Amino acid sequence: MIRPADPADAAAMAEVWLRSFTAALPGVRRAHDDDAVRRWFTHVVVPRGESWVAVADGAVVGLLVLDGQELDQLYLDPSWRGRGLGNRFLDLAKRLRPDGLALRTFQANHPARRFYERHGFVAVDSTDGSRNEEREPDIRYVWRPER
Repeated sequence: MIRPADPADAAAMAEVWLRSFTAALPGVRRAHDDDAVRRWFTHVVVPRGESWVAVADGAVVGLLVLDGQELDQLYLDPSWRGRGLGNRFLDLAKRLRPDGLALRTFQANHPARRFYERHGFVAVDSTDGSRNEEREPDIRYVWRPER
């Protein structure tokens, strides 16, 4: 089930983010330790963003965060990758933002890049990482609906 997140979900969302980041990006230096990530979800992400969670058997297994036209966060528990949940989150994001979406992902995250490209996102810019906290080269993707 995918539903809007509430404050009680923040801790579980942080844990999904931590597991997912570690599994997907083992070579990328994290800018913040685990406790800082947990505080960020509790005090910034959930209260200030448009956050959604996927719940299975009472546990949060994925998250989506939108910030205006930005797809800010899309993370799945590693055990839920390849099971269609990312597709469902992206379909939801496109329904909520029918005029288009943009996002950034690390250049090193080849599975995410393939996923977004498969869903119609087009790379429009890349950086050397000097503008993100991880100092990791990234790519900006944009999705515009076909009209």
